[in-house]
Amino acid sequence: MRNPRVLALVGVLVGVALVAPVVMVVPRAVAPTSTANVGYAEYTVLLTATGDAGVRAAADAAVQAAGGQVLRENAAVGALVVQAPATGFVEAVTADDAVFGAVRARVVGAAPPAHTAQAPSPLTAASAVTAVAPRGPAGLDPMDSQLWGLAMIKADAARAVQAGDRRVQVGILDSGIDATHPDLAANVDTRLSRNFVTDIPRDETGAEMDGPCEFADCIDPADHDDAGHGTHVAGIVAAAADGSGISGVAPGVTLVSIRGGQDSGLMFLQPVIDALTYGADIGLDVINMSFFVDPWLYNCLDNPADPPEARIAQRTTVEAVSRALEYAHAKGVTLVGSLGNGHVDLGSPGSDPTSPNSPAGSAYARKIDNGTCLLLPAEGPHVIGVSAVGPSGTKADYSNYGIEQVSVAAPGGWFQDGFGTPSSRRPENLVLSTYPRSLLQASGAVDAKGAVTASGTANGVQSFCGPRGCGYYVPLQGTSMAAPYVAGVAALVVSEFGTPDPQHPGNLTMAPDEVERVLVDTAASRSCPAPVVSYTREGRTPDFDARCAGDAEFNGHYGAGIVDALAAVSADAR
Repeated sequence: MRNPRVLALVGVLVGVALVAPVVMVVPRAVAPTSTANVGYAEYTVLLTATGDAGVRAAADAAVQAAGGQVLRENAAVGALVVQAPATGFVEAVTADDAVFGAVRARVVGAAPPAHTAQAPSPLTAASAVTAVAPRGPAGLDPMDSQLWGLAMIKADAARAVQAGDRRVQVGILDSGIDATHPDLAANVDTRLSRNFVTDIPRDETGAEMDGPCEFADCIDPADHDDAGHGTHVAGIVAAAADGSGISGVAPGVTLVSIRGGQDSGLMFLQPVIDALTYGADIGLDVINMSFFVDPWLYNCLDNPADPPEARIAQRTTVEAVSRALEYAHAKGVTLVGSLGNGHVDLGSPGSDPTSPNSPAGSAYARKIDNGTCLLLPAEGPHVIGVSAVGPSGTKADYSNYGIEQVSVAAPGGWFQDGFGTPSSRRPENLVLSTYPRSLLQASGAVDAKGAVTASGTANGVQSFCGPRGCGYYVPLQGTSMAAPYVAGVAALVVSEFGTPDPQHPGNLTMAPDEVERVLVDTAASRSCPAPVVSYTREGRTPDFDARCAGDAEFNGHYGAGIVDALAAVSADAR
């Protein structure tokens, strides 16, 4: 569990690249404690081929020769989890022809004892089953009038045609889902949900990462969210339409938490690929990915600014994530990703002074080449890249963009949306969604009795109490919020046009390329406001100016346009 936070409309949300003002929680600073003598670490070792027994045997031998021990395997992508010396291992093991590369994950402190059994796979760590409640016709909930994004994409009107089928499953690859939230409890399948993360109290420098562990072995239950981000995303997709609080884009579908994020919000390689392949294997229809793979904002294939181990790690990350995305796509998963919030043209990203963001203090400046550096998973294969707009329908100042990277746009919130006119900072321009009560109480936004405090109210925190208890809601902004709007519409498309899944009886399925075609073909076209859009009247500096290449049919700010739920589920969408 992270230490108590305070709410503030400032700063950066770690791990999801949020750079615009948001309601967020800030960890209490903790003085570093030296761990310089730590000698062992955990690694992801990627094989040169999957399903080849000879390659696997050679890789095992290479790991042992470099002083390591294999703990477990993700056979779908050919990735081994290995414990090995903290220095020298990456370059040593990669020298073998059977090994594509290696990435250091975390320091573990000591050598594994001889003949240690394999570490338990997170695939076995299921939580108790939450039954999915029967659902009748879905209407609008009491707080839905505040959800301008729901109206913008016509998800409110689409509900009369299709509110979502419980046989459609949407995976939330994020920091977890608080399945006790009254707007989410009926829709989260905790039987299928998994946590692929072992939280890390401190990094190798002694700086706090996830804070003290509150569960055994630093492994949280699958229905727990100690960062809040995943719960917020989940509510946008499928908060229940039950007469209380808010409802999501597709309130009738099933949510599955495939947690790949630390309590700190960081999303490292191995949990991400484990979550993706697990989600594919259980038959998820859609996976939402509102993050980038840490610790590198951009993973480069061969950047001269990077030392050798970092080059190997980034090349390995690109290959491993690409394999996992290809695997999920081949299994029928529609993949949706946020484009990030650095107000960057991803076709010409320029420089990155923020990576690596872990361990603390290790970042250095480097030039980024669009041809060889990727923002993952958004720029990975088969991912529907989503940019963010504010209530005006204009690209939000913070949103990344790029004609090669964007597929569609969606509501992400824009605190100071006054495009074309001076504007004030208005919390109602953000995206209101579900949030864990425990985090708000830890921050002082909600008191011990469950009442929203003055500081909580000042930051837009709201509550709604109904038959199933009191739910809490927080306004945030970011492409992290835009992607789940698209994931929700994708789930509606599968609900309306999908067919029974022979591989997963009781589920629906639809080819992801066909889902993407419907989303793109039915999006509401949006022209560039100008060849270069300036945000100086909204208080931004000229470096936020954004060139908008393309036309009304397709451009770098909005792709094919703003996603349209009603058009997507209409009979002629096929």
